[in-house]
Amino acid sequence: MAFAYMPCSVAMTLPFFQELSVPSPEFLRAWTLESKRPGKLLRNNQQQLNEYKLGGRTEICIEPLQKEENLGPSDLLLRVQMGIPGERDYYHSVDLVWDISKECTAWALRHRLAAHYSLPVEKIEIAKYFPEKFEWMTISSWTQQISKRKRKKKQESLQSAPFHLKDGDIIGVKNLLLEDGKDFSTVRDDIGKETQRQLAMEKKKSRQAQRLQNNVFSEGKVATKHRKPEVALSINVGIFR
Repeated sequence: MAFAYMPCSVAMTLPFFQELSVPSPEFLRAWTLESKRPGKLLRNNQQQLNEYKLGGRTEICIEPLQKEENLGPSDLLLRVQMGIPGERDYYHSVDLVWDISKECTAWALRHRLAAHYSLPVEKIEIAKYFPEKFEWMTISSWTQQISKRKRKKKQESLQSAPFHLKDGDIIGVKNLLLEDGKDFSTVRDDIGKETQRQLAMEKKKSRQAQRLQNNVFSEGKVATKHRKPEVALSINVGIFR
């Protein structure tokens, strides 16, 4: 019966969170767990769990917060991290709440991040991280400026292809005053890609070996099927006297 309510409210009753002395459900975030990563953010603390229409086997993870949070329906929660100058790495990520009620475009996100880091908007580069591929996709270069006339037209939302921006996405930021903003990749990305490449090669070799084994087995069956059964040889010898 308890699980009819919002997951954060349920989590408050668990011994672990009681030991943490969490003041209220607003100090917790609830996510669905997808491929061992946070998936969908269950943001409404007043909404009952059955209203989310989750599957019966859906796993939910709870994230403790340092301060109270009440996300509105037009708030997008992003994990933002600034690149470390001269290194292929980033400082610790920080949570950034972005109001997308007016627009969710590259132009608007650039201005939001520039304001957050107190940098000129033309002196930053930004990219979205795709952890499952260990790849970064640059979100519009500032050199491709949009004229005021074109800006009046409806720009494509970052929530659409190819970015599919959603809650929990990691956004990398490069300070062009201190470094070149072209390469967003890290050493961990190199290792991850190499691991994926090796796994793909092993799977390919395994499929080839299985295919070869199936072919040998099939050829053996065909040879056995077409072989004529052995018949005893009978020789009659006449009697000559």
